[in-house]
Amino acid sequence: MTKSGFNTLKPGSNYSAQELDSFVSTKNVLLLSNNGSQLFTEPAREYKVINEFEGFFEHSEQDGEKHFRDKKAYVVEKI
Repeated sequence: MTKSGFNTLKPGSNYSAQELDSFVSTKNVLLLSNNGSQLFTEPAREYKVINEFEGFFEHSEQDGEKHFRDKKAYVVEKI
């Protein structure tokens, strides 16, 4: 399933690790995976997009406050 040049990931759709690698290399997004640091080790492995968020909160070590990041975040699960 080749989706070259896509601008977003669609929840419920499957993508290869290679496609996800290309996507995060060209877009300002956050990718969360259920298999930790192994996400890009097998380029042909398939992942399903479970959820999509418009942004997220993160804690700043610099000022100790929580800040909303207006950055797309996707949750993917290996299949």
